[in-house]
Amino acid sequence: MPEGQDLTTRASRIARRSEATRAALVAAARRLFVEKGYFSTGTEEIVAEAGVGTRGALYHHFADKQTLFQAVFEDVEEDLLATAADPSGSTGAFARLQAGLVGFLDAAAVSREIQQVLLVDGPAVLGWQQWRALEERYGLGAIRALLDQALAEGAIAAQPLDALAHILLAAVDEAALYIANSPHPPSAHDEAVGTMQRLLNGISA
Repeated sequence: MPEGQDLTTRASRIARRSEATRAALVAAARRLFVEKGYFSTGTEEIVAEAGVGTRGALYHHFADKQTLFQAVFEDVEEDLLATAADPSGSTGAFARLQAGLVGFLDAAAVSREIQQVLLVDGPAVLGWQQWRALEERYGLGAIRALLDQALAEGAIAAQPLDALAHILLAAVDEAALYIANSPHPPSAHDEAVGTMQRLLNGISA
């Protein structure tokens, strides 16, 4: 094998191994943060759960435990978006928006990952501003795109869609926090979903 090709192969192998280590750390941290919460989970536990040797491997990929938590947070957000997506476009945009927002509230009532990582530890670990910025990154664009489509389809009346997207994101986030922090999540879920449906009915054409 020519020397240049050998170096390229070796670099590719090292990159794959590095990516596998990072993925193992994120997966292990995700399991432990959901099970025990961020503040009750130590970096030694994460390294042991991931099977990557020492904490040096963790700090090679992440500046600190909080940076690792953000990676887990984004991992959960991406999975949530993938679950809510309707790539076929088989239903109208407004119906998909309703299903996505209500689906998030459904998940907030039953999913330990969403409750613990996104809603309980998220604001506490990342700080309110960073938590809100990440929520906007993952939720705002999707909501705005569906509103654009819904307007084009005649499902909603012409109105300031940027403002409406922000209001809907804030509403669904607060409703999810209400559910996650309620002593009676099923009742809180029913109340939140009913309120969200009335809000959405109010903006439909």
